Amino acid sequence: MLYLQLFYTFFKIGLFGFGGGYAMLSMIQGEVVTQYQWLTAQEFTDIVAISQMTPGPIGINAATYVGYTTTGSILGSITATFAVVLPSFVIMLTISRFLLKYQKNPIVESIFSGLRPAVVGLLASAALVLMTNENFGSPIQDTYQFIISIVIFLIAFIGTRKYKINPILMILGCGLAGFFLYM
Repeated sequence: MLYLQLFYTFFKIGLFGFGGGYAMLSMIQGEVVTQYQWLTAQEFTDIVAISQMTPGPIGINAATYVGYTTTGSILGSITATFAVVLPSFVIMLTISRFLLKYQKNPIVESIFSGLRPAVVGLLASAALVLMTNENFGSPIQDTYQFIISIVIFLIAFIGTRKYKINPILMILGCGLAGFFLYM
């Protein structure tokens, strides 16, 4: 029963997760943490961090990890991963067949014009989902952790956005900063 629930959950996420893995994060958290409580908010945050550091799309990595963690088996990983990929695979096969033929059609152009802002909204939602006490600390309970977290966030944001620092270097640098500052 758990495997069917896992398949259904990730199939639904894969079907409606427009905008890629980052846009899926808020949907994954809503299902995995809030609705089914398979993971805590802290565990979900750890999944996001691990998924960003490993090769591959973040949504697929998160599904694989959740599948394994939830069931304790590789079959759970395979189930969740297959379920999240299947809708995109079918949709891309269908779209690729017709897109080249109809890409200049005004209706198709209008649909894509509507999807672009929706994707940006989903990405913003994913960013806001991660701005929690588990990630930043509480300004009331642990002011030091909160301030350091905000500083690391701002350095990472400005470093990658304005100075175009390689995200891998930024992840490594922020990890080292966290290691030394929270010891």
